[in-house]
Amino acid sequence: MSRAPRFAGYALMALAALLAVLMRRGAIGDIGPFPAAVVALLVGMIGVMLVFTDLMVRGLYAQVGAAKAREEEGRDGRDG
Repeated sequence: MSRAPRFAGYALMALAALLAVLMRRGAIGDIGPFPAAVVALLVGMIGVMLVFTDLMVRGLYAQVGAAKAREEEGRDGRDG
């Protein structure tokens, strides 16, 4: 399983933080037709969704793997 989506999510969150800093300093006001705050919130939200989704899927796979290991361990114990 690739960790690329999680790292992309971290990069998007860092970009949102950078946009927030630039807005705070007054260096940027709009990005195209949209206010920079809207773009920062959207980019940050997508980044958080990518990171949390990746972590939840990894946790689910870990639980399934542990359950399979317990099941196989139980089978091996009963056969002997």
